[in-house]
Amino acid sequence: MNVLMVTNTYLPHVGGVARSVASFTEELRRRGHRVLVIAPNYDDLPQGETDVVRVPAITHFNGTEFSLSLPVPVALTAAIEAFAPDVVHSHHPFLLGASALRVATIRNVPLVFTHHTMYEQYTHYVSAASEVVRNFAVHLPTGYANLCDHVIAPSHSVEELLKERGVSTPIRVVPTGIDPDRFARGNGEAARARYGIPAGAFVVGHVGRLAPEKNLPFLARAVAAFMRERPQAHFLVVGGGPAEADIRSIFEQNGVLERLHATGPLEGQELADAYHAMDVFAFASRSETQGMVLAEAMTAGVPVVALDAPGASDVVEDGQNGRLLSGEDEAEFAAALEGIAQAGRRRRKLVENARDTANAFSLEHCAEQLLEVYEGLRSAKPRARDEENSAWVAAGRMAEAEWHIWGSRLRAAYRAVVDCF
Repeated sequence: MNVLMVTNTYLPHVGGVARSVASFTEELRRRGHRVLVIAPNYDDLPQGETDVVRVPAITHFNGTEFSLSLPVPVALTAAIEAFAPDVVHSHHPFLLGASALRVATIRNVPLVFTHHTMYEQYTHYVSAASEVVRNFAVHLPTGYANLCDHVIAPSHSVEELLKERGVSTPIRVVPTGIDPDRFARGNGEAARARYGIPAGAFVVGHVGRLAPEKNLPFLARAVAAFMRERPQAHFLVVGGGPAEADIRSIFEQNGVLERLHATGPLEGQELADAYHAMDVFAFASRSETQGMVLAEAMTAGVPVVALDAPGASDVVEDGQNGRLLSGEDEAEFAAALEGIAQAGRRRRKLVENARDTANAFSLEHCAEQLLEVYEGLRSAKPRARDEENSAWVAAGRMAEAEWHIWGSRLRAAYRAVVDCF
């Protein structure tokens, strides 16, 4: 089968969507399918990429590590024609997602859309964010989903949310799989030595992009409160981003900065080793659609303490493989960490249950589910798409009008300031 993957983020970008696309692409190719990836240009691209077509992009959009993809140039039409996709799989409802919709419509092949992101949680990256923009961030992917032949939800919580928002397209829950062998084996002692963590320390860990939408100030305050009461506790943070400064500031205020160990982004064996250096994994994000890093931690036998939110609630079972907390209470979160630290013999059962949970998220199992969706669509006629009158186009027009309003306001403000002088 020929699968056309279309994504606004891809390697070498470090993020959930990029990792998801790369993981499924690798597994589908391993099974003998051909996958062509359409993705944006980045600095320091990997050498010798196979079946990856890069398109122009605005790098470091709005000061972030993201690239803003531009629509597929006409010159790439020949590459897509030569590839002759049997199915188009879009990973975003805008930018290159629009190109995916056009390709599927023109070639009369099925269009699959994975709803990776709760976009309304990311409007802070837009300087002119408003309630209208946030509404747009909800309505645009909903309208796009209803133009597709099938929607992939990374978790059951996202599936329910999409139905509540009016998605009528068939939905299948397919998490991004993980490679159990990759994370089941690691050298935690070597990782502790590498980052200056005492061998006998109790290590709270966290892995992810250190970004505003990850609720990291709350997490840092809760972990610091726990560490104030437990002098042998350390915090191992894997990842990079602007919120690292907030974490350091909070730890300094609480007098525990010397026990914070920030490694920056890690990959491969170094990441596996870092997981194995942890005694508990702490997670407070409410913007996730799935709990990839939670499943990775559990593969390494690490119980999780997390807030009850989409993504985490599909992985963490309170009292069985960690703690799932309903409220955003720093003292309660710190107490949950202390409970794991004092688990004693019960910790062995937590570790066993964590590893059992992770088995359901194996990449092989998840890829099999995705292929079932593809195969089912190949035998069916692609849906007729009334794109021009769709909610997707309406949402785009609403956002365009909002940008015009903001532009007028900014121009008026500029004139007012100039007139004052």
